[in-house]
Amino acid sequence: MSRFPELKNDLILRAARGEKVERPPIWIMRQAGRYLPEYHEVKGGRDFFETCRDAEIASEITIQPITHFDGLIDAAIIFSDILVIPQAMGMEVKMVDKVGPQFPNPLRKPSDLDHLKKDVDVLKELDWAFKAISLTRKKLNGRVPLLGFCGAPWTLLVYMTEGGGTKMFRFAKEWIYKFTKESHQLLQQITDVAVEFLAQQVVAGAQMLQVFESWGGELGPDEFDEFSLPYLRQISSKLPLRLKELGITENVPITVFAKGSWYALEQLCDSGYDVVSLDWLFRPSDAVQIANGRIALQGNLDPGTMYGSKETISKKVDKMIKGFGGGKQNYIINFGHGTHPFMDPEQIRWFLQECHRIGSQ
Repeated sequence: MSRFPELKNDLILRAARGEKVERPPIWIMRQAGRYLPEYHEVKGGRDFFETCRDAEIASEITIQPITHFDGLIDAAIIFSDILVIPQAMGMEVKMVDKVGPQFPNPLRKPSDLDHLKKDVDVLKELDWAFKAISLTRKKLNGRVPLLGFCGAPWTLLVYMTEGGGTKMFRFAKEWIYKFTKESHQLLQQITDVAVEFLAQQVVAGAQMLQVFESWGGELGPDEFDEFSLPYLRQISSKLPLRLKELGITENVPITVFAKGSWYALEQLCDSGYDVVSLDWLFRPSDAVQIANGRIALQGNLDPGTMYGSKETISKKVDKMIKGFGGGKQNYIINFGHGTHPFMDPEQIRWFLQECHRIGSQ
């Protein structure tokens, strides 16, 4: 007897496994968040990370889009952040309003690595994340599967060395080109924490996972092969082994999203993931040709389409679904990146309805 309610909609899990489906499943990156008025009501005056760490509030925010767009979204993704791994490793991270994440003490030289925790007790450090997942899974009552996620090692190295968002990548590039050996050491430390974090999310109730390599496109092909791909592959190969050790035998689909890394699609299709998520730089038919049925593809509408007319949204959805071969196999609909805070929820509703209408044809 499962400790969670029975799943009523497993469409995304079937699509991720490569099964034929009646219509392509849909979810949206950053579907829970600032564009929804109810998000602000629940968050109130709380700090962002305080909101994530309150299981009751995090679960409520996670479920908001599922309720707001009732019957239109096929998965919930836990309300959290990719930067919880650096926090677990001992770094301080603040979320500054209208600025984004800030690290008061970024890693600027190899000796700074000494300040990181050597053996991270993931269960203890991120206990709140697992509580939020378990509570959300119960509260979802089987309506849709719950997704867990983490940041990929290279992307987290960028934040940990830059101290926040960046346009120049000055410090991250200094690390990989000047402190190459130490960069690999840091990437390995992050990878080890990521594997355990993802595994424990599954134990807590996550039914599918995504790894966000958000800054993948800042690496050239050779650097991607050296500083991103080997660690992404480690995650996909070590995770099933760790899950087995933890007594989990069912196959949990895992998605990789390397934004901007268009040159690496061939390798990503062969990196041990079930799904490869694409940004809007890809022509869907080209991606389908490269993937050649090896994995499912996810994406890839430009989120900015939501600023267009309803007619434009319909046209773009139709073209996208046709580009991905009609969507009845090996395809999950998503944006090419996350929602923006200023988007109109009614435009997103129209997008979701059109995905259902066109995807069911």
